[in-house]
Amino acid sequence: MNSILRFCVRGGNAQDPETRRRCGVLSGLAGIGLNLLLFLGKLLAGLATASIAVTADAFNNLSDAASSVVTLVGFRLASQEADEEHPFGHGRIEYLAGLAVSILILLVGLELAKSSLEKMLHPEQVDFRVLPAVILAVSIAVKLGMFWFNRGLSRAIQSAALAATAADSLSDAVATTTLLLGLLAGHLFSLPLDGWLGLAVALFILRAGWGAARDTIDPLLGRPMDRELAADIDRIVLGHNYILGIHDLVYHDYGPGRAMMSLHAEVPADGNFLELHDVIDHIERELKAKHHIETCIHMDPVVRDERTEGLRRQVAEIAKGIDPALTIHDFRVTAGPIHTNLLFDVVVPYSFALSDSQVRAALCEGIKGLSDRYVPIIQVDHSYVEEEKS
Repeated sequence: MNSILRFCVRGGNAQDPETRRRCGVLSGLAGIGLNLLLFLGKLLAGLATASIAVTADAFNNLSDAASSVVTLVGFRLASQEADEEHPFGHGRIEYLAGLAVSILILLVGLELAKSSLEKMLHPEQVDFRVLPAVILAVSIAVKLGMFWFNRGLSRAIQSAALAATAADSLSDAVATTTLLLGLLAGHLFSLPLDGWLGLAVALFILRAGWGAARDTIDPLLGRPMDRELAADIDRIVLGHNYILGIHDLVYHDYGPGRAMMSLHAEVPADGNFLELHDVIDHIERELKAKHHIETCIHMDPVVRDERTEGLRRQVAEIAKGIDPALTIHDFRVTAGPIHTNLLFDVVVPYSFALSDSQVRAALCEGIKGLSDRYVPIIQVDHSYVEEEKS
């Protein structure tokens, strides 16, 4: 297994389109060959035992072979270079391939559930034989091997499509194990369990299909940036001179290894413009080299004098007093003869208990407690980074 993974990810770049294509092709070819063999073996076993559950499990393997074809084609298409019609490449085809695999899994599960319910209404005794039982046992071993293989590939290149394939293999192994044990119990105790076993297999398949569909739909709809990736981007950007803070990080996923990102970098208002611009350019190149992200950075000049810093800390404490999850950024002060404007953005989690207007009102009330001269001008933001699950 390790030698195969090293072959697929040789060169060390798991996000390289050619590397991903190589892994997808290997997974697809293995899936087509093994699932066709399992289909033929289980079909013979199902016909020999007159078992609807075993026959249905055979056609589940046939659908898996079709899914492997989809995976194979999807990875080959996703590896295509960018062109005039698709300037960000074709990487999202990999997500579509994973979604197609999920739909096939769900369709097989629904059809199996329907057949099983009919068998439950009209039960028949299954003819248990040794050879079909051996075929099912071999199938379990093969599916567990396919699970470990595809899970290893999916982790190596962070692929939702291969993760869906791995999940399908594991659900097949569990379902076939349940089927084999149930057939043995039905034979020993003369119980008509075939329909119930078929329904159990169908539920395993439907659960796996739903989980795989969710994992592939999320990046297509636009999920938040991974927290670990966001933390590394923070470290890279803030590690450069003149960068005082970052905010409004927005990430667009166009497929593995193909992404765009924008962020605001706070820089000293009195800094040298040419030096600051050079630093920003360097950061953009570094992010592209390490994470394959095309980055556009907007410079926010901020004043960090003693008075502004003191007010910023006070307002930040007010925000934390409302809830520790609230943070502020882009803090500015404009003084006038009658009042002083405090302009800033506050980041509010999507799951926050208070509405945006209630957050503004609470902040305004707290700031008024500092001085009646202060007029808060507040922009509410929502994070584009995955929130930590409690």
